[in-house]
Amino acid sequence: MAEMANALRGDPKQGKTTWSRRFSLTRRILFVNILPIALLGFGVIYLDFYRKQLLDERFKLALVEAQIIAESLAGASPARQDALLIQLGKEQKLRLRVYNANGKLMGDSFKLAPPSFSLIDPETEPESQKFARELDRWFDWLVGAPKLPDYHEPAVDQVSAWPELVRAREEGLTQIVLRHAPDRSHIITAAAPVGLNGETLLLTRNPIDIVEAVRRARSLVALVVLVSLLVSTMLSLFLARTIVQPLRELVQAAVRVRQGRDRQVQVPRLPQRRDEIGLLARAVSDMTIALRHRIDAVESFAADVAHEIKNPLASLRSATESLGTVDDPELRAQLLDIARHDVRRIDRLVTEISDASRIDAELSRATFEPVDLVALTRNIVGSREHRAEPESHRFAFESANETMFVNGEPARLERVIENLLDNAVSFSPPGGTITLDLSRSGGRVALSVLDEGPGIAEELREDVFKRFHSLRPEGEDFGNHSGLGLAIARSIAEAHDGTLVATSRPDGHPGACMILELPTLRKST
Repeated sequence: MAEMANALRGDPKQGKTTWSRRFSLTRRILFVNILPIALLGFGVIYLDFYRKQLLDERFKLALVEAQIIAESLAGASPARQDALLIQLGKEQKLRLRVYNANGKLMGDSFKLAPPSFSLIDPETEPESQKFARELDRWFDWLVGAPKLPDYHEPAVDQVSAWPELVRAREEGLTQIVLRHAPDRSHIITAAAPVGLNGETLLLTRNPIDIVEAVRRARSLVALVVLVSLLVSTMLSLFLARTIVQPLRELVQAAVRVRQGRDRQVQVPRLPQRRDEIGLLARAVSDMTIALRHRIDAVESFAADVAHEIKNPLASLRSATESLGTVDDPELRAQLLDIARHDVRRIDRLVTEISDASRIDAELSRATFEPVDLVALTRNIVGSREHRAEPESHRFAFESANETMFVNGEPARLERVIENLLDNAVSFSPPGGTITLDLSRSGGRVALSVLDEGPGIAEELREDVFKRFHSLRPEGEDFGNHSGLGLAIARSIAEAHDGTLVATSRPDGHPGACMILELPTLRKST
């Protein structure tokens, strides 16, 4: 028992417990499979947030720049405006255009001076950049980003070609629009009114650094996801090994047990594992132990049956063989009596053996119901009192309660009580009293059956429950009992989560006391 308890707890001597054995297989499988997906999802959310944050900052910057430049241009002479457009466009890497009240282009920093930036032609880019643009499109689709209009320079550069300029004139407020350049970088345009004469300013910025920053962050996320996939793959292989290896050990042990080549095959219990594999290993080990015990019991039972039947068969054979050679009528009558006695004995043995072999299977399928043990015992005693007992034994029944309910199968519980009474009657002297006492204590019902026989020595009290126990009362004809009654009674009691033990009489008088204990129902009616 101590070894089994240590095995169930996990003996530290069996090996150090690792993380893979402390967590259930379900948690480990979920962790291994969810890790890369979770990292990918987190990375996508982070990248989308990061890009939006960068764009928001540039929007605010473009708004402030457009308003400041518009105020600087208001009231300035044409020459001064051109100088400001060249200076500010070069310093801030902007394209600045001013339109008059009629919507005509008055000044363009890219025409007044060399351009401060140039848009990239995607056809001239290497394959790596083309792949990066495809990833940009996939990323926009994944996060559900709104589709941006493409940036094109109008054929006739005037206010009507730019929707943001039209709105800025109509509303008198700065307007900002985000577009995609041919290489899928962003183009931010800001339109702002200039002074009170109807002039407007168009600011154009190509913040290519946003795309580069997002792509760098995306590369980092991709690296993290790839590493997580590698780790997940390694963990999956490790997890598979931690599952497959012990399963192989269990299969090998199960095959050896099935083949029966080695009675001492030990099914690994894996006490250091706390997961489903450990539970399976201990369940298979316990099942194997129970199976061995059952096989041993069946083999022992078969040997006992063969031994018990062999004796009356030998006697019957001797008697029948002698009948053909005996002429004395009196001796022939004795031989016939012996033969009839042996036949009855064999019949009794076969009946009891059949009952004993069916009890476990029948009780496993039986539907238990509330049984009033007081009423059941009273009915059995009353039936025996009205029955003509061969030696006129008396029965005294006492109960501390009017009703005591247990959960069980009535016919089998009746069999237990009948067997206990048969045993008490066989050991009590003629005219003796069989006392039955029924009490309840601590959620258990106890039925005590006391006889007035010689009692049972303490060292033999467990032996009386063994099958074919041969200790019988003095003077009883050999073969009148099968030796299975008490064994059957204990089997039925244990199937009802109860116990059946033998002890001495509590009052100190000669005799034996059989105590049947069963769990009581919480509610008795």
